[in-house]
Amino acid sequence: MVADEVSLVESAGCLCNDVVVIDLALVRGDAVELVRRVRGCVPDARIVVLSADGQSSVVQSVADAGADAFIVKPAIAGDLLVAIDAVLSGRKYVSRTANIR
Repeated sequence: MVADEVSLVESAGCLCNDVVVIDLALVRGDAVELVRRVRGCVPDARIVVLSADGQSSVVQSVADAGADAFIVKPAIAGDLLVAIDAVLSGRKYVSRTANIR
């Protein structure tokens, strides 16, 4: 666990991460750029994004930046486990509560 997005990017390449979970509410800067930077540092890791905003534009933006899963908060622990299982199996995941078209 890291304190902020700068620490995340700095430590991402040094750690053996299978899954990186990013809560967009904790990102102080550009969340899409953070996802892009993490993807660049650890290209083999699966990226799961949590957000209270489930609008299709947000989902699409983080997906385009390299996220493998998107969960709309408030999520239950089961949602996170399902998303992690999906991405570790090579599948994409978007929670059913996301407002996608």
